[in-house]
Amino acid sequence: MSYQTAKTIKEVIKYIDERKYLLPSIQREFVWNTDQIERLFDSIMQEYPINAFLFWEVPRNKIHDFKFYEFIRDYNQLINKHNPTANLNGSEEILAILDGQQRLSSLYIGLKGSYAYKIPNKRWDNPAAYPKRKLYLNLFAPSKTSDLKYDFRFLTEEEAKKIDTKHYWFPVGEILNFSALYDVSRYLNNNNITLNNYDEELVIFASNTLNILFSAIHQTPTISYYLEKSEELDKVLNIFIRVNSGGTTLSYSDLLLSFATTQWEKGNAREEINGFIDEINQIHPGFNIKNDVLLKACLMLCDISDISFKVDNFNHNNMITIENEWDNIKNAYRIAVELVASFGFSRENITSNTLFTPIAYYIKSIGIPNNFVDSMQYLEDRKLIKKWFISSLIKRVFSFVPDGVLKPVRDIIKTYPNTFPLDYITNRFKNTNRDISFTKENIDNLLTIKYKAQNAMVLLALIYPWINFKYQNQIDHIFPKSLMTEKKLKQRGYSEEKIKFYLEHCDSIANLQLLNEIPNKEKSCKEFDAWLNEIFSDEISKNDYMTKHYIPKIDLDFNNFENFIKEREKLILEKLYIELL
Repeated sequence: MSYQTAKTIKEVIKYIDERKYLLPSIQREFVWNTDQIERLFDSIMQEYPINAFLFWEVPRNKIHDFKFYEFIRDYNQLINKHNPTANLNGSEEILAILDGQQRLSSLYIGLKGSYAYKIPNKRWDNPAAYPKRKLYLNLFAPSKTSDLKYDFRFLTEEEAKKIDTKHYWFPVGEILNFSALYDVSRYLNNNNITLNNYDEELVIFASNTLNILFSAIHQTPTISYYLEKSEELDKVLNIFIRVNSGGTTLSYSDLLLSFATTQWEKGNAREEINGFIDEINQIHPGFNIKNDVLLKACLMLCDISDISFKVDNFNHNNMITIENEWDNIKNAYRIAVELVASFGFSRENITSNTLFTPIAYYIKSIGIPNNFVDSMQYLEDRKLIKKWFISSLIKRVFSFVPDGVLKPVRDIIKTYPNTFPLDYITNRFKNTNRDISFTKENIDNLLTIKYKAQNAMVLLALIYPWINFKYQNQIDHIFPKSLMTEKKLKQRGYSEEKIKFYLEHCDSIANLQLLNEIPNKEKSCKEFDAWLNEIFSDEISKNDYMTKHYIPKIDLDFNNFENFIKEREKLILEKLYIELL
């Protein structure tokens, strides 16, 4: 390994464009956020060291022995977060990046690409929630962040058009089109950043800032690197592991997925696994399953004895077993996710995605029936799985060391096939910290769950077994939350004690119900008794609704909220005792 002459950022960007710099399959994918990228550019402008890089010169006769990926240019958190496979036809020698991928990817995105991240409070599956943003530099003012000097920001095109005496947004990638320092003056004149239009201090700041950016990209040899020329994959892997012990930590799942990519014989593990994760996460209403969960599921579904996250467990033999079983793993796991979706769960209320794995293992053990989610033949199985799933969520049995649950559950399923063995699983963990059985006291305490708690939907899914969760259902406040402000309650002339009760119980589970999206919008902030009489004109349909939603047959006037809560709690507890005891 030898130290090489440092290169400028412009040179490196050119080599990335020409696909002379590529990413080996052992590299993790891009994980930096926009703040990290902005800070990197600020460091470069201030001539702070950004650490040396490590490149691997892959000999021409070895290029096709490995898999390589291109740098990502237009990153999108929803639809484009995977690196494209490199086409190596006709390639001569290439340099693979062993250390520095995040920094180089950030430079490439900042100068030639874009970064689309989700707008807060927008639905994660809405493409419009991910507007395209490019990196800009404010030429009129420094950063307001105490530890930064320059104001770099990822902005949409519309945001970048807003110009005032404190903001002029220069598209950072434009600096690549400059060929000499005089281009700085030309740009400023062409965009009317002159003494005729702005104060001298502001024009000088803009000129100095652009000059420094030009120098940082075109002139300063910033990219210092070491070059490794070994043809031995084992040596390269060991170097890779050593140098990736810092920075954004290389997770076991990243590394194990990298090993899988190099060891599958027919397919491309990285593309297959990433593609499948993208697919199942799009199953309505949407999930957030990561590759670490799926990789461990692969070990379990292939009946590999040791399912712990160790490099040794992802050896060549095990990876070939997983590759041969890949279609069965996918089909079983997809059905498991579809089943959980039918229970009413999503990324918003599942506290551990490991819960999918035992379900997938059971489905695989009974032959992966395609009609498992809908057929009456498997109705009892679905009920047992749902009870296990909800109990495990509420009791958080997978919140630590999941192997302590997964291996015993796998053994039980193998020992008692054909029906999901809920009773045997329950008995196996009884009186341990994985106990999923309930006492009356446990169940009574569930009434303390509030509206925004993740377990709110868990509990409501248990209370509402009849609801079709294939349709969009929302959590509704039976007595409207908008009417329960201290100001509005005082206007009704309520006592301090009564106001306190309303505020404390507004978000309680006893004041929550599940409604389809459209009825929920129509209900809005109407008082409950008025809405009920408006929706149901006859007593039969009204009584049916009240029974299904555990509405006590009492006076439902807003003034009777205290009595409503107490009576509905009784009805909910009756149902929970039946389901959980």
